[in-house]
Amino acid sequence: MSATYTFDVFSSLDGYGSYEGGDWGGYWGKQGPEFLAHRLESYAREQRTVFGANTFREFVAMRGASDDFPDVLDPWVTRMVHLPATVVSTTLTGPLDWPDASVAHGDAVDVVARLKEESAVPLRSHGSLSMNRALMAAGLVDRIQVTIFPVLTGHTGTAPIFHGAADFDLDLLESRTFDGRIQELVYRPTRHG
Repeated sequence: MSATYTFDVFSSLDGYGSYEGGDWGGYWGKQGPEFLAHRLESYAREQRTVFGANTFREFVAMRGASDDFPDVLDPWVTRMVHLPATVVSTTLTGPLDWPDASVAHGDAVDVVARLKEESAVPLRSHGSLSMNRALMAAGLVDRIQVTIFPVLTGHTGTAPIFHGAADFDLDLLESRTFDGRIQELVYRPTRHG
C-alpha cells in the first residue's frame, strides 16, 4: 500500500507563499489560537516530513533564530522538528542539524516515489514549492492542503506557490475556517487533460 503524500502550504489570498520587507510578521500577523491548535493537532499524528534542500535550510535558520526569538517556534513547529524527516538534496550531506533527519540524494520524484512505497506512515511536506510542483506533475501528491491568510501581498509577495505548475482539477475534500478569518482547504489534485 502506498503512503499518502500531503503538500501543505501557507498562502496569501493572491497566491504567494511568503513576502519580503513590510511589517507583516509571521503568518502575515493573522494567526489565532484555533489555527495554532489545529496545526499542532495536524502534526501530532505519526508521519514523516519531506523537505527540499532550500526549505530545509530556511527551517534550520529559523530554528537557530529561536534562541534570540523564542516565539519563532510555535508548538506545531517544534513538533514538526521532532518528526522523522527526509531532506531531498543533491548538495547537502549529513549529519544534519535536525533531530531525526536524513538526506536522500537524487531526483525528488524518484525519492518520493520510493518513500511512498516504503513508508508505513503518511508523508507531509510543508513548503518546498518547486519540489512539490514537480511531485504534482509526476502524480505523487495525494492531497494539497492550502492555508489561506486574509491578506493581499501584491507589492511584497514572493514565491508564487503554483507558478509554472501543470494544469490540475481539484476535488475539495475538506474546508475549515479558523479564528473567523483563516481558511484551510484540502484538495485531491488530478492532472487536467
